[in-house]
Amino acid sequence: MSRIQLLNPRLANQIAAGEVVERPASVIKELLENSIDAGADRIHIDVEQGGIKLIRVRDNGSGISHDDLTLALSRHATSKIYTLDDLEGVATLGFRGEALASIASVSRLTLTSAAADEEQAWMAQSEGRDMAVELTPAAHPQGTTVEVRDLFFNTPARRKFLRTEKTEFGRIEEVVRKLALSHFEIGITLRHNQRVVHNIQPATTQAEQERRVAGVCGPAFMSQALPVVSERGDFRLSGWVGLPTFSRSQADLQHFYVNGRSIRDKVIAHAVRQAYQDVLMHGRHPAFVLFLDLDPDAVDVNVHPTKHEVRFRDSRAVHDFLFQSIHRAVAAARPDNSAPSAQSFDPGLPAGTQGAAADRFQQAEISLATTGPSGNSAGPGWRREQGRALTPAELGDQRSLYGELHKPAADAEQATPSLAQLARDEPNVPPLGFAIAQLKGIYILAENRHGLVVVDMHAAHERITYERLKVLFHDRNLVAQPLLVPASIAVSQSEADCAEQHGELFSQLGFSIDRAGPESLLVRSVPALLKVSEAEPLVRDVLSDLQEYGSSRRIEAHIDEILATMACHGSVRANRRLSIDEMNVLLRDMERTERGGQCNHGRPTWTQVELPEIDRLFLRGR
Repeated sequence: MSRIQLLNPRLANQIAAGEVVERPASVIKELLENSIDAGADRIHIDVEQGGIKLIRVRDNGSGISHDDLTLALSRHATSKIYTLDDLEGVATLGFRGEALASIASVSRLTLTSAAADEEQAWMAQSEGRDMAVELTPAAHPQGTTVEVRDLFFNTPARRKFLRTEKTEFGRIEEVVRKLALSHFEIGITLRHNQRVVHNIQPATTQAEQERRVAGVCGPAFMSQALPVVSERGDFRLSGWVGLPTFSRSQADLQHFYVNGRSIRDKVIAHAVRQAYQDVLMHGRHPAFVLFLDLDPDAVDVNVHPTKHEVRFRDSRAVHDFLFQSIHRAVAAARPDNSAPSAQSFDPGLPAGTQGAAADRFQQAEISLATTGPSGNSAGPGWRREQGRALTPAELGDQRSLYGELHKPAADAEQATPSLAQLARDEPNVPPLGFAIAQLKGIYILAENRHGLVVVDMHAAHERITYERLKVLFHDRNLVAQPLLVPASIAVSQSEADCAEQHGELFSQLGFSIDRAGPESLLVRSVPALLKVSEAEPLVRDVLSDLQEYGSSRRIEAHIDEILATMACHGSVRANRRLSIDEMNVLLRDMERTERGGQCNHGRPTWTQVELPEIDRLFLRGR
């Protein structure tokens, strides 16, 4: 073998550049982060030929003093960390001290800067071949300009891997958009080949910030986004999450920031996915722009050269906080948040009739789920979607929960006039309006302030029943069923350690699990709704989640699946004729029910047809 020797500085920098500088967009990202760390509130970016010929970034930050300019282009030189404690609590975007040196090693770089406390600006020049730095006086206002020319001019193999000019500029735009979302106070101008492409103004008010988000993510996102603000301990989450109906075929509209840094993290992705689990169709992805702020000491940002990934000190606490915050925001979505809520809705009934009408609605509600599609009483013969019967043994005592949802049918024919007849006042019309007809035994047609509302009555009632089942079930807690013969599961030692460590969590979920040996577990009880045969794969999946993400909801999700099946088979079916009062009951229940906009399978339960849209169909106003 050859003898060990030190690499020369130029080759060492080029190797480091391979980690930091993949393409022109990587250069833009590093330079923008330096400008933000310098306190700039205005940044100008000039790019030519997709960044391959020229990248120029100019800011009005604090600048770099004369004595520090040469050091700024040296490896492992930084003003942002001094000790190991600084590294463990990094509060700046950049900190490694490699970016400028790495960029200079594969380009012709010019750094011009004027510090706030110096009268003279200075320019430092460096070329990749010899890395020599030359300092000369220059004219420049306070701040810094970095000019990068001929990227990869001395590493032709790297240059061959670059894409077309259009593709490389598209990557640059993506970097600029991400930083524009995380730092609303900064104005950014981007020019490509002397043409202004983006001129993003500082956004200080809520309305301006929403306009900026709409400009980056599209106005359709903002028109169907829910605001999120949640705090717990040292954690604070803010931003916007898209409605389930604004889902995407791919995860291309997901922006997550930790302390202002755009990151990708499996714990975060898993928490968001679980928060949308009940309301998204299979294969769809949610859209969101979210900002998580926490103590810098609670997150390690020094785990990846490009700083795209982080590691949380307590990933389970972060996962649970994100899941609960986003889950609540999605659950709280109502047909029209600006409209009076169903709980406080006052239809303006004549004195003395409100109570009677409410009673009548309660009685009309009873008959919605006490009969099956043919009018027969619903019983244990309900079929799963997979075609297998749900036997009484499977449902156990939990089947009685469904009976609590609806009392015996009562006579709904009373003299009290219907709400639809008594509440036509425009200001008092509830969000989903009042029923006017039923279409083909499938859809409810209702009139509200905006026009026509079309409701899929089975999908809507399925969600209402499902949410009630969940509340009843979890209010009783998860009923455990002891096994006559404990089930033995062979696991790895790390999985056995994990099960022992999270024994209390399993107990809360209705499982009783003991460790029988270094690599074996005994399951002594399972939730009453689950079969014994389902226990082993479920326990393995939960242990896998706990090891990977620090948290798991697989058991709850599995039970929810069974409750969803019960709700599906206990809901009103197609061709079931409903009275106007029964239809109105369903509309009011939808307004009260969490996640009422989607059924258990992620399909929408209702849609709004605006009056102008109907007018256009008939060419009115032309």
